[in-house]
Amino acid sequence: MAGSHPRHDSPSGNSSPSPGPGGDDDTSSVLGAGLTSRHIEAFGRKVTTTAGHLIGPMQDAPPGGHYQAAVNDIHKELRRPSTQRRMFSLAQTTPTDLVRSKLSTTEIQSRAISSLPDELLVNIPDDTSSYSLFQGFQASMPEDEHEHRKSHRRRSSRSQKLLDAAGTNAGALPPTISSMKKERDAFNRRLEMMGIRKNMCSAEIHEIDNKIANLHSMRKIVLDRLARLEMDEADLEHDLVQLDNKLEDMEEEAATRPDTPKTNDATDPSVGSDSHAMDASFMSESIYEKIPSPKTWKQKSLRKRSMPILHEHFEPGSLIKELEAHNDMVSAIDFDVPFGTMVSAALDDTVRVWDLNLGRCMGFLEGHHASVRCLQVEDNLVATGSMDATIRLWDLSRAKYAPRDNRIGKDGEQEDDEDALGYEDPSAAPPPPPPSSMEDCPLYSLESHLAEVTALHFRGDTLISGSADKTLRQWDLVKGRCVQTLDVLWAAAQASTISSNDNPWRPTGRLPDASADFVGAVQCFDAALACGTADGMVRLWDLRSGQVHRSLVGHTGPVTCLQFDDVHLVTGSMDRSIRIWDLRTGSIYDAFAYDNPITSMMFDTRRIVSAAGEDVVKVYDKTEGRHWSCGAGVTAEEEGRSASIVERVRIKDGYLTEGRKDGTIGVWTC
Repeated sequence: MAGSHPRHDSPSGNSSPSPGPGGDDDTSSVLGAGLTSRHIEAFGRKVTTTAGHLIGPMQDAPPGGHYQAAVNDIHKELRRPSTQRRMFSLAQTTPTDLVRSKLSTTEIQSRAISSLPDELLVNIPDDTSSYSLFQGFQASMPEDEHEHRKSHRRRSSRSQKLLDAAGTNAGALPPTISSMKKERDAFNRRLEMMGIRKNMCSAEIHEIDNKIANLHSMRKIVLDRLARLEMDEADLEHDLVQLDNKLEDMEEEAATRPDTPKTNDATDPSVGSDSHAMDASFMSESIYEKIPSPKTWKQKSLRKRSMPILHEHFEPGSLIKELEAHNDMVSAIDFDVPFGTMVSAALDDTVRVWDLNLGRCMGFLEGHHASVRCLQVEDNLVATGSMDATIRLWDLSRAKYAPRDNRIGKDGEQEDDEDALGYEDPSAAPPPPPPSSMEDCPLYSLESHLAEVTALHFRGDTLISGSADKTLRQWDLVKGRCVQTLDVLWAAAQASTISSNDNPWRPTGRLPDASADFVGAVQCFDAALACGTADGMVRLWDLRSGQVHRSLVGHTGPVTCLQFDDVHLVTGSMDRSIRIWDLRTGSIYDAFAYDNPITSMMFDTRRIVSAAGEDVVKVYDKTEGRHWSCGAGVTAEEEGRSASIVERVRIKDGYLTEGRKDGTIGVWTC
């Protein structure tokens, strides 16, 4: 139908101009078409009556018969030449002529609203439904399902009684054929309506599925936009750090002009013989000479002003990135913020710095003479403890690395992969970092331990380290020197004397495991220090007095990891358990058992993650109280491949990194 043709979608109310059944032409016509308002009203009444008959309740007519009869009547009416001529003449009438005619304003508005342009009529979607519009109207009419069930049960019981009576009593009157046919027709009609309703529900489900697919596409577009914003934000913060450092260097140069001579620490009267005598009281002169002057280092760091939130919009357990980081087992791993900077160490004697946003290696921290066993990343400051018995500090803000390394196109111009999310691996292998990218990062080395450093933790200006020499050492990062040494064996002996026990270890009489690290984990906060050792004890120290404040007994194997907050202390052990302690009472609050020893553990505000000798990370959701697994091992078996054992885990704000035995590092949402 042409765009100017009237269309009537409602069976009642909207009437289309057409002569009445009689087709009287004795009255005055409109615009010479022989069509008057009286004819239009008569045709409207006929359409209303027909529509009411089509969607109204069926009485004695057979199912579907009234529909075909009504359609046939309409077709007969439309086949009359006079009706077609009058309708065509009205369709050709211009709006100006309509206004000048005798049509009412309501009729003109109805015509304007019901008309459709040609482009809409051309793009009408194909209708796959096998049911008509009137059948849909009938099926959509409300009905009382409870009354239908009651009447159905009543008719069924009555019919069953009649049939039973006919079978048992020959003198009883059998049901009439007409009543049985009515019952059958009613059932058929209800069955037909149910089929139509099922078709309507199926169509709604398909429509909802299409909307969901469109929403997923829109979500992907917004995620791409968020990833680009966070990449630009990381670049801006990196540039801001560089600018602040340059500004501080310029201010220092201006303050140390030739007119203000620079003093040397060796001749500085502020560092006199009394200070040297005090230093010699707790460390040898040879060791003291190896420590550089505190004025040679000043921490330059800029705390992140914004936190990445991209990973929060993915399903828990989704893989963000997988890095082929090392050639041997990952021994230590840590990162500052999600999509920020990560530092990893392995038994291949390398320490690598990573840009988690692009998944590329920024450079190597070179200086240790053996493998690094423990490390921590805090803002731009990194502390590493090695098997060479030293602790080294690094300032990553001095790194010469451009975080935004765009690929070069065919014409020599830089290309931004704006269609790729920040969490996706680039298609091409990343270029190797420049050899001089980290040459300015080393600050100084802390050399006081006599054996390998197995655990460390620093907060503010205080660093605590634990070593295989069975001591804990407290370091002042401003002065760059050891200020206190805590002997774990001495503390154990003191506790044994107080408890009148000959065994210098724990009351259970269990000796420490020689194959495990003597000091498995440490954490400090102000004057509080928690330490887990190979005898399974967790000791809480007071750094002001250097004494053990409390000992937590419960583990039956070496403690390998621990972490505490204001209320709870969580520990992992080789006895294949994770225990949650209440620091207010010193008792066990909760415990979880696993199939293998716990090698690493960490928690954030919601989850506790641990490496338990499997190819997945064990996750405990504290808010929901459920356990689940995250990692490559979840889908490896389904894909017909094997994943390596997870050795180290770190989590911050639902952003999980895990290091495996084969040197691979995986980044996941958790």
